[in-house]
Formats: sequence, C-alpha cells, structure tokens
Amino acid sequence: MVIIREEKTADITAREVLLDEAYGPSRFAKASERLREGRVPADGLSLVAVDCGRIVGTVRLWHVTAGPGRAALLLGPLAVDPAHRNRGFGTALVRRAIARARLAGHRAVLLVGDAGYYSRFGFTATPTGALWMPGRYDRDRLLALELRPDALTGARGLIAATGAFAPKPNLNKLIAAATGDRRPRQARLQRAA
Repeated sequence: MVIIREEKTADITAREVLLDEAYGPSRFAKASERLREGRVPADGLSLVAVDCGRIVGTVRLWHVTAGPGRAALLLGPLAVDPAHRNRGFGTALVRRAIARARLAGHRAVLLVGDAGYYSRFGFTATPTGALWMPGRYDRDRLLALELRPDALTGARGLIAATGAFAPKPNLNKLIAAATGDRRPRQARLQRAA
C-alpha cells in the first residue's frame, strides 16, 4: 500500500535518484531549477509517496515572489517512479501539497508544466500573463493556482526565489553510499540518457 507523508532527511538520496531517473541531466537546465537551486523548500510542503518502504514519488513547494512583494509558492519537481505511474500517485501528491499549502495560509502556487495535466487541480495560465521567469521556459507552460481569491490579480514582474538557503550536501557521496554506484552523478545521468 502506498502512503503519502512528509519528506524526511533520510529520503534525500532516494528522492534524488528518483528525480535523476525521471528527468535525467536536463532537469538541471530548467528555469524552475534556477528558482530552487540552493534553497530550502517551504516548511512542511515536501512530500513523498512510499510503497513498501521505497520512495516512489516526490513533490516539493518552494517560496517565490510573483512579481515584487507578492508571496507565492513554486510547485516542483513532481516525479513518480515509472513502475508506479498511471496509478494516481502524482495526482495524490499534488492534491495533498495544495491542501497543505492552503491550510498553511499560502495564497498562490505557480509551476511550469503541462496545462492538460495540471488543469485538473485548477491551474491555468490566465493569472501569469504579466509574470516571467529567469531563463528559458515555454510561456504557455507557466501556470498558477490561486488559493485565495484574486491572490494574483495585478501580479506583474519577475518570479524570484525567496526563502532560506540550504547547506549543499555531497549528493555524489550520498547516492554512491545508497546504490554502490561510485561514478559521479553527471556521468550516471549522461549514461542513463
């Protein structure tokens, strides 16, 4: 039985391996990654799906601004292990993350993703028309969900990272210890792609 729970420090290695498998080396080039890079996710808003003690899904939310002085969250990355896809785990992770963000009093969630998938949760490109991200991204994939009515009315400007900086763990060592694969992370990712 799959359970969804808050991410723990002990989950870092499994989460990173899952993200590496899901996205490969391209995940480090995404505009969204520039906003997450070196930051700590929003407190209580990092979730994992666990099946028989194994991490099979992950989602996190991060503090950003939707233009100057307008607090929001950035959702992502969302990943589900290939053997567990199309069974509702991604949907459950996103729904739980949104519910927790709403309960915590957050006003809006942004993401870069497929409108066809995220529209089921209420995400739309309408509130992001005057917002932009650093770096390259597909404009029609910049979506938002207002958790409070009119939270993004009048939002304009650059989406910027906020929140605390994180100490950078040596992921090569963590992954090598967990998997026995001693190759540097980039070498593993390039070979997998």
